[in-house]
Amino acid sequence: MIPIEEARAYVMDRCVPQAAVETNVADALGLVTAVDVTATESLPPFANTAMDGFAVRSADLGTIPVQLEVVETIAAGHSPVQSVGPGQASRIMTGAPIPDGADAIVMVEKTSIDGETVTIEAQVERGNHIRPAGDDVSKGDLVFPIGTRLTAGHLGVLCSLGLQEIQTYPRLRVGVMSTGDELVDDGGHLEPGQIRDSNRRTLLSLLSGDAFMPVDLGLIADDEQAIEEALTQGAHDCDAVITSGGVSMGDFDYVKKVLDRIGDMRWMQIAIKPAKPLAFGTISGTPIFGLPGNPVSSMVSYELFARSGLRSMMGFKEPIRPAIKGIAGEALGRRTDGKIHYARVIAEHENGATVVYPVSGQGSHMLASMARSNALAVLPDGEGCEAGEQLDVLLLN
Repeated sequence: MIPIEEARAYVMDRCVPQAAVETNVADALGLVTAVDVTATESLPPFANTAMDGFAVRSADLGTIPVQLEVVETIAAGHSPVQSVGPGQASRIMTGAPIPDGADAIVMVEKTSIDGETVTIEAQVERGNHIRPAGDDVSKGDLVFPIGTRLTAGHLGVLCSLGLQEIQTYPRLRVGVMSTGDELVDDGGHLEPGQIRDSNRRTLLSLLSGDAFMPVDLGLIADDEQAIEEALTQGAHDCDAVITSGGVSMGDFDYVKKVLDRIGDMRWMQIAIKPAKPLAFGTISGTPIFGLPGNPVSSMVSYELFARSGLRSMMGFKEPIRPAIKGIAGEALGRRTDGKIHYARVIAEHENGATVVYPVSGQGSHMLASMARSNALAVLPDGEGCEAGEQLDVLLLN
């Protein structure tokens, strides 16, 4: 067996960021910027009001209440046409430009209006409720550095700056295929020896949740030619391919035989539990992840290796999910076996700390327990940990 660090380094060294592309901002959610983003204009582009009210000269409000002449009404999206002189005010709506002469806004709740006259009932200071031009972003500012993962807020800023396209690392097309005569996915009656294919749907869903573009390559029978055609086509059409099953020492060797012939593969036994077996390599430069067939092993292997490698290809600065410190709410026992164990747990926030509780059913075939979990507790080789002890935790949600 090899350490997880060695296996992961091997994967990461071969999963390099893809060439940058021009991406429509509308399609950029979850992608990573490939260049620094600099503001080409200021936000806001002009001084405007943060409130509905009246634009006034603060010097006119030395004594209150005071009556001022209303010279115009300024709605959002319209420019003022009148300057505010001594003894005057302009009615103004939120977001509208500040008229010349005015230096403060009195909110409407502090006023009363009678025809063309407004009574101001509160004193305000210069700049009150005025948002200056460039208050948020100034022209020439570095808005987002290279390597920024774009969230909804980032996209809103880009739209506010008038940007329609941005250079990002491309969203990866990742193909997923399952192999095996024992697998079915039609929802029909199971014949003796058959099981339903859950891994393909699980992996496709994980990819979608992690902002990749999943491509269903189907369920392939144990036929060498069919497997070769599917892998070759998948490597041609996709940026990476994930298979599940056929990578353990005792597995039937169709997948191994094909990958060894058409790819440059390394077959690894890693000192972890679950997800000990991993195949990784390339077909014509396209990364191929061969994950274990057991459902939980497949998910953990995706988390530890495939997700990290794919995120590296998409330009993430920190492609590997960081562990946080947690506290065992109950004892998490294990046996010494030379492996790191990744135990399924439920993580809860209690008194400012992350506390984890074990989930019943830790077998690598027990998918329901994985569905009930939201984290993995990292248990180094040994006897586990007692309740109250600190441990590393990988939050999955």
